Amino acid sequence: MIDKKRLLLEQIKADILRNNICPDLAQEATNLVMGDGNINADVVFIGEAPGKKEDILGVPFVGASGKLLNEMLFTANMKRSDAYITNIVKYRPPNNRDPMISEKEAFWPYLVRQLDVIQPKVVVTLGRHSMNYFLPGQKIGNAHGQPSQIQFGNKKIIIVPLYHPAAALYNGSLRTILIKDFNKLSKIINVQKNK
Repeated sequence: MIDKKRLLLEQIKADILRNNICPDLAQEATNLVMGDGNINADVVFIGEAPGKKEDILGVPFVGASGKLLNEMLFTANMKRSDAYITNIVKYRPPNNRDPMISEKEAFWPYLVRQLDVIQPKVVVTLGRHSMNYFLPGQKIGNAHGQPSQIQFGNKKIIIVPLYHPAAALYNGSLRTILIKDFNKLSKIINVQKNK
């Protein structure tokens, strides 16, 4: 099973390269940053796009935001190795600007394919960019930490929107909110695992 999943994820990466998705971003990027972690995870974390360190190393959430994400996982008695971590946009936007709508739209089908392969029980969106694709029209200030069940393809999944760790780095009050939401998250995941 693991080998088949790995092959399917490698095929998604190959398809992005073959289809020349977001060539302007690809030209400026060092690496295509697909994802990292447990491909049999019950939970997938989805950010917006790689930053500078992620682009260099080819792994999502390894810079300052990644350190904070690891801390948050630890406070919630979770390990990074228990989760799969990715972004909607797989190339770093220049100067860490927000990804454009057209870029998110171009990468969305590949993210959907990643989720189809991994089959998580819970999807945690980190920040508004990824949240808006699963919960359109929601505001992160209202929706954070609240699980929502949505129809995703032919099955239902639980979406839990959280603030992006980068936002919490610059805003102490968001850090406190993020810690509380992460503590709720482990309970949400356990409920879904046992269903």
